[in-house]
Amino acid sequence: MTDDAARFGDPRLPSETITSQSHLFHLAALPPTTYDGGTQQQAQEDNFPILKGQEASIQLITLQPGAIREPHWHPSAWEINLVTKGVATWVLIDGNGNHESFDAHVDDLVFAPQGSFHYFENRGKEDLDVLIIQNASAPEDKDNIGVGESLSQLPPQVLSAVFGVPKETFMSFKKFDNAITILRSH
Repeated sequence: MTDDAARFGDPRLPSETITSQSHLFHLAALPPTTYDGGTQQQAQEDNFPILKGQEASIQLITLQPGAIREPHWHPSAWEINLVTKGVATWVLIDGNGNHESFDAHVDDLVFAPQGSFHYFENRGKEDLDVLIIQNASAPEDKDNIGVGESLSQLPPQVLSAVFGVPKETFMSFKKFDNAITILRSH
């Protein structure tokens, strides 16, 4: 047993799963977090206690036509995305600098590796639903770094040097203290 435990991990169930808490979660019954452009519902360790210590969460994101899931990355989680309604237009840039753009249709899976920069948008005429499974138990806002938050916190002179435009270009940018999650294109 000791050799197997060292090689494969302790086969005993984690104490977090031995609970009187329900193994069932009604994701669709969860009041959605509403944004300009869509909604988000997530089962994670704070609202589905059996996930505590399991490194797992699931969320449903609905994007209205023209809406965008903010470009972002997760420093400590990968995600598997399942399109359940509509067509998602994806952009994904991995840690090796590989850039990929594609459309994902109903029943298509998209894998975003940990640390990869990615986003999707709804260019269609109906709502887009994407079910997302992550290997993190935390709420989305605790493991999500959005491009708006990141860039808005940098000094204008740094952005000027990066993009090769006058620093005044960035003076009127809004400051964000957290990820935007869902937004509408303008």
